[in-house]
Amino acid sequence: MSPERILKTVVLLVVSGIAMTMTHAQQWDRYGGPGGQQFTHLTEINAQNLQQLSLAWTYRTGDLNEGFVYKGHSFQANPVIWQGTLYLSTSANQVVAVDAASGTERWRFDAGIPRDIAYSESASRGVSIWHGESVACPHRIFLGTLTGFVHALDAETGRPCADFGNNGRVDMREGVGNHDNLAGYYGITSPPAVAGDVLIVGSAIGDNQEVASPRGIVRSLDARSGALNWMWDPLPGGESGSANVWPPISVDVERGLAFLATSSPSPDFYGGERPGDNHYANSVVALALDSGEVVWHQQLVHHDIWDYDVPAQPVLTSLQRNGELVDAVLVVTKTGMMYTFDRSNGLPIHAIDERQVPASDVPGEQVSPSQPFSALPPLVEHRALTEDDAFGIAWFDRLSCKKTIRESRNEGIFTPPSLQGTILYPSYAGGSNWGGVAVDAERQIAVANVNQVPAIVRLIPRDDLTALVDGGELEGWQVSPQRGTPYAMARKIFLSPLGLPCTRPPWGKLVAMDLQAGDILWEIPLGSIRDLAPAPVPNFDWGVPNMGGPLVTASGLVVIGAAAENSLRIFDLMSGAQLWEYRLPAPAMATPISYEVDGSQYIVVAVGGHGQLGTEMGDYVMAFRLE
Repeated sequence: MSPERILKTVVLLVVSGIAMTMTHAQQWDRYGGPGGQQFTHLTEINAQNLQQLSLAWTYRTGDLNEGFVYKGHSFQANPVIWQGTLYLSTSANQVVAVDAASGTERWRFDAGIPRDIAYSESASRGVSIWHGESVACPHRIFLGTLTGFVHALDAETGRPCADFGNNGRVDMREGVGNHDNLAGYYGITSPPAVAGDVLIVGSAIGDNQEVASPRGIVRSLDARSGALNWMWDPLPGGESGSANVWPPISVDVERGLAFLATSSPSPDFYGGERPGDNHYANSVVALALDSGEVVWHQQLVHHDIWDYDVPAQPVLTSLQRNGELVDAVLVVTKTGMMYTFDRSNGLPIHAIDERQVPASDVPGEQVSPSQPFSALPPLVEHRALTEDDAFGIAWFDRLSCKKTIRESRNEGIFTPPSLQGTILYPSYAGGSNWGGVAVDAERQIAVANVNQVPAIVRLIPRDDLTALVDGGELEGWQVSPQRGTPYAMARKIFLSPLGLPCTRPPWGKLVAMDLQAGDILWEIPLGSIRDLAPAPVPNFDWGVPNMGGPLVTASGLVVIGAAAENSLRIFDLMSGAQLWEYRLPAPAMATPISYEVDGSQYIVVAVGGHGQLGTEMGDYVMAFRLE
């Protein structure tokens, strides 16, 4: 080898070593880890020593939703770590700082959200951390609340940073619309994204209430003062509201871009008052960090009438195409499709094909004649259901499911809502949801957990609604007004009389995609029904509904709770074989993280269950390490 090549090799090794050291030092300093990849470079925990993996500590937040008149409970936090301290938020918008090695509480902050109002959301997926030069609070924790405020806290003490906004908080409700009372209807469920000295903040808005929903504005704030830099409205035409950005946001500071996943316009299931494709709704959008201008966007559902939000954080990664690495952004959707785009210009890396979809038979509706389908195979089934798909553990169970399938409209994915009732498969819960996707850029593998449970949606002429409610026909349905349209909406998960999904399992899956080959590497049912069944049953691994996401490690492991079952599991990344399981006090319906303290690798997950799924409730943060 020539001296020049030796020198180049040494430089490459040094640079690689520096990069790896920076990655380790960086650890889990933002939601989803660097790039939102839900991936750790740590390798101490591996397939050969999992028998030594055990519980290191348990911390209880004390937040079990007590005292709230109407607010669901869920514990979806993805903690961040700085200087040996974990920072996380609870369902009631409390922030706790916990020693990452022992689980000892260091400080606590309570945002003091009202307990006597109704909330459309129950989630707080975490906090973000910023480091800068300022007289006070040079290290700040930022929290978004269910009441629409952003708080800045001193990372070392938990006290509000007085120079941020009004005594440590900024009201994000200003300018979102002329609404008398936004409390509980408009909030923030995902942590603000940090990009240098600015914050990028989205919002969560209650679905299906009205056409004139609050505006889904995204804002850039100064991280020191809280002053507004710019704001961007995904529906600039003003034909309706929402299309808000409720999932976490990713930033590429070098390119000066923020990557957003937008939701459906309002209301979700009837679009006659908002004709056309609805601008930037249901899209991946790249905004310029300095101005908020749209650099590129790709709409993944046109004129959404299925509540098919883009529900997960866009993942920044690199994909191998034609022998070269392309900086990419990857997203998964409620339709169960995975899309990849060139980060700079938004051009699809895996092709997108516009396909014809069913037409609506609802007077006034104007659906898009086609929808964009990814060339990557779908993570869930898209086909039409038949009576042969009906499932039940008793004969009357199956007969009831068959009858509903026969009487409902169902022509496969993108079948429009109807007056008779339409089966949505996948449902408005997905497919994929906010748990997103974990990506191993070295192995070019993406792993996502998905739901495969059908739902029924029915549009109801407004003049008929009172009689149907009074007559009991809509008992067990979620009914929403959709004010400003001719139709109210009723929806429910399609269950049998005995409470199980009306289609054959699996009802939840874990799927690995080979991004280089463009094909599914493996898929397995995720979870069993043992903790959902009303009575003891055999441990059928049928796969169950799930929320939360996977963690992938450089040692080739997939760590996931997510399923509506009291278990944390570890799988082999290359084969999908289960390697390890730990029984929990409640389901871990959050995304695990991993970090290193004092030479030991930890895996930590929030264990809190989910009220809407009827699981055990919890307030546990549980940490695992090798004995």
